[in-house]
Amino acid sequence: MRYVMKGGNPLVGEVVIGGAKNAALGVLAAAVMTDETVVIENLPDVWDIDVLLNAIRDVGAVVERIGRHTVRINARSIGSVTVNNEFIKKIRASYYLLGALLGKYRRASVALPGGCNIGSRPIDQHLKGFRALGATTVVEYGMVNAEAPHLGGGHVYLDVVSVGTTINIMLAAVLADGNTIIENAAKEPHVVDVASMLNSMGANIKGAGTDVIRISGVQKLHGTEYSIIPDQIEAGTYMAAAAVTMGDVTVRNVIPKHLEAISSKLMEMGCEISEFDDAVRVVAKKRMNHTKVKTLPYPGFPTDMQPQISVALALACGTSIVTESIFENRFKYLDELARMGASAKVEGGNIAVIDGVTRFTGAEVSAPDLRAGAALVLAGLAADGCSVVEDVEYIMRGYESFAEKLRELGAEIRLADNDKDVQKFKLSRSI
Repeated sequence: MRYVMKGGNPLVGEVVIGGAKNAALGVLAAAVMTDETVVIENLPDVWDIDVLLNAIRDVGAVVERIGRHTVRINARSIGSVTVNNEFIKKIRASYYLLGALLGKYRRASVALPGGCNIGSRPIDQHLKGFRALGATTVVEYGMVNAEAPHLGGGHVYLDVVSVGTTINIMLAAVLADGNTIIENAAKEPHVVDVASMLNSMGANIKGAGTDVIRISGVQKLHGTEYSIIPDQIEAGTYMAAAAVTMGDVTVRNVIPKHLEAISSKLMEMGCEISEFDDAVRVVAKKRMNHTKVKTLPYPGFPTDMQPQISVALALACGTSIVTESIFENRFKYLDELARMGASAKVEGGNIAVIDGVTRFTGAEVSAPDLRAGAALVLAGLAADGCSVVEDVEYIMRGYESFAEKLRELGAEIRLADNDKDVQKFKLSRSI
């Protein structure tokens, strides 16, 4: 499947942001850690979530969709701690089931995770954390196996700040005997959200959102109803869309504090930003200014917003420098962006030097990963003429109703199944 679009329309209007995918994946894993019923609201309707729900169903839990954004889970009937369905290998967050099942059942076996190819993302820190809690870990035949006849509290210092590792150790530790300390922990909003969810189930976690998390193990967790926080990256993508298309977009159902790094960078570039209680408005009245961007763990500029901000900078005045300090393989989309007329070169693997151009022109490009795919769509919406973005399955992993929401802002964009659909769209736009 592909998106076909005609650029040139400034995006104007309001867009409502859904639940945070990265928080939801950890929250869903937490839901299997009790035998009581858990109801999760504000769940994004995206492919990654469907895959994880199917994996939870496959191990024996009862999973009921009670609305597009609400799910009811009861894990009393789990009969297997082996997670190895054909799709689970394709998403990174499959490893959260390792921590959740290890914590509850003292053993787990989960297929090695996949996800976007944006660089090396080893799970050695996860395994180090599990070992600190007394588990033995083995990776063999494409599976990660963890077992702990006695799971006890431990002291874990993370060698690198890692959201996935922080969440996974939290999941395992809440049902361990004794106290656990995680130092150099990730501080991202979705880490806080998973901790809040676990605490609502009876866990005892303190310090989430700081670099030291303290966990006192409890004997069991109980059911809860929990609503997931808004998606910081979805919100940031529509904020960048306003800048790229010289538009005026209000993103609603957000926590403005979570967006401060993005807002501040867009202001540096010349956007007007207005913050409200649960909304942010971005207005771009003139061509953007160049700037420097460096991705950092929260509260720094998020790596998942790097491609979107780079597309905006590729249309800005002057030369911008973008440094990617989290993943080493995240500039692959620049070759695709060059097909639209962008001028950028990568130096040393992790620095992009971007010379702003006055316009993009329509082209056929391929999405190399989730966030880069969204960024290429933004570029197509700013380009002269029609563009086609292939491999949009990546984008569907993390953005709910992406084309529909963009159309509500005035974009001319459609999901096309084949070349015939693409030609039909192009012909209808050339009349």
